[in-house]
Formats: sequence, structure tokens, C-alpha cells
Amino acid sequence: MPGLTLQTDAFVLLKRPPTDAFQGCIVFSTEHGPLHILQRLPKKSAASQVVLDLFDEAAFFLESSNQGQTWFVKELNLLNRQTGIGRSYETLRLASAFATLIARNRVSEESRAQVGELIRQVFAAFTTSDRPDAVYFKALYCFARDEGYPVRQQWLPTLPADLRAGADNLLRSPLASLESGNRPDAQSSLLIRRLEEYLRGHTEVLLD
Repeated sequence: MPGLTLQTDAFVLLKRPPTDAFQGCIVFSTEHGPLHILQRLPKKSAASQVVLDLFDEAAFFLESSNQGQTWFVKELNLLNRQTGIGRSYETLRLASAFATLIARNRVSEESRAQVGELIRQVFAAFTTSDRPDAVYFKALYCFARDEGYPVRQQWLPTLPADLRAGADNLLRSPLASLESGNRPDAQSSLLIRRLEEYLRGHTEVLLD
């Protein structure tokens, strides 16, 4: 039986430790959802070959010999590399948490384009913003809302008045208007924890 082929743009969400001559990744395609891919690592003589990194966006030509369970990278064209995400530990930690969230949760075919656009916006925001805590909180809230969970109607009213006001401020304010400083403040950290607790207890969203 001939192998399957696939051409798609996708974002790198997770990387697996290399085995033999291959590196495994989970990528998200707006047409096909999460895909498990394997990229052959270059030999020293082919050092110019692009090796995929976390948060990359690339155009792929893929091939599968096991009915799409695993895809081998035949060709790729790097479209965007978010090198700024690695500038601080907190930014990298929260960007990785968001990427893991997307990798672990199945989204409907109808939602894939919306999720793909959210990934693009969130990765770009992590690259440029000095408030990774605000980026992650907004991203987590938007993902849950767009998946149909009543976070505004059900979760926000459970917060004390000061926390609810803080949540509204983070959600409504452009990132550029928020006070800079690469550490999350106490209120945003508490909001993230409360939102994660709600998602674990009242939804089917899988967190890391």
C-alpha cells in the first residue's frame, strides 16, 4: 500500500528527545489538528538543514507509512521562529505550558482555524511582551471561552471583588498598556491558579 502524503502549515508545540537519527515533535495544523511528526536530524555535512524548535511555524511536506499515526518530514520551509520566547525563564515556562495545553486537547474541526490564529497571536505576544503572566492568563481564558466553556458567566462571578476587577483589567487591557516587569505579580499568579483550578474541576480541558 503506498504511503500517505500531506502538505500543511503547522506550529511546533512539543519536542521529544531524539532517538537514533530522528527528532519527534507534536505540531498543530489548522487543517488537521495535532500531528506526530519525525524529522531526520542532519549529519554534520548537512549543517545548513533547519532543525525544528519549539514554537516554530513551518510549511511541511509529510509522508506516512502507518495511515497517519506518524508523519515523516520530507521537506519543510520555516515560516516563523519565535526566538524572543527564550529570553527569560518565565516567558519560556508559560509559553511551553500554553503549547502543552494545545497539544493535549482535541479541538473540533470547526475550531481548528480559530485555535491556529490564537496560537499565532499568543506566540507573538510571548515574544514581544514583558508580561508573560498576562499573556498566559489571556490565552488560557480565550482558549476555554472559545471551546464553549462559560468562564465569564460561571467562573468570574466566583472571584472576590478585587480579583474580579483584576481579571477584567487584564482581559480588557492591551498588553502594551500593562505595567512591564518580567515577573508575574501576586494578583495575576492567583488569577492563573484560580482559573486552572476551575478548568480542572469543571471542564474537560487538560492542563500540564
